[in-house]
Amino acid sequence: MIIVLMGYMASGKSFIGRVLANKLNYDFVDLDDYIENTEGNTVSTIFKSSGEIYFRKIETKYLKQVLNSKTNIVLSLGGGTPCYGDNMSIIKNSPKVVSFYLKTNINTLLSRLENEKNKRPLVARFNTKDELQEFIGKHLFERNHFYNQANFVIDNNAVFNNDVVEEIVIKLF
Repeated sequence: MIIVLMGYMASGKSFIGRVLANKLNYDFVDLDDYIENTEGNTVSTIFKSSGEIYFRKIETKYLKQVLNSKTNIVLSLGGGTPCYGDNMSIIKNSPKVVSFYLKTNINTLLSRLENEKNKRPLVARFNTKDELQEFIGKHLFERNHFYNQANFVIDNNAVFNNDVVEEIVIKLF
């Protein structure tokens, strides 16, 4: 089985993915890390040097590679992965995949992203909390259609990460 975690940036996909993989004794793959290791460049550098269209093409290529590689993986997607190309269709039509949307509200995302702005190039440019909140709200509105196509939606607000992991395990088994 391949467990796919999707959601907005700072929704906890990588952290929860690592905990879940450890609990289930599965391998953990963060798609952005996989791309960086395979390409030998950071996602930010790839965006800057080759552009978003190139990045989205290789993102789809590497998504397919991971989904076809083997079973027993917890895969954390980039926030935009399900929203581009036919990635959501690829995920939904892969017979060994079970997908989860880690649904996180704007206020929770805002508080997490405010503390991580320097690590997140997409939001580093916002100088005020209001600007950041507006950006997150607009982006979430655009992406929710894709995220909500996951097999399961998990509320990831104001709960302990272990509770989220347990909820995922219950839905799986």
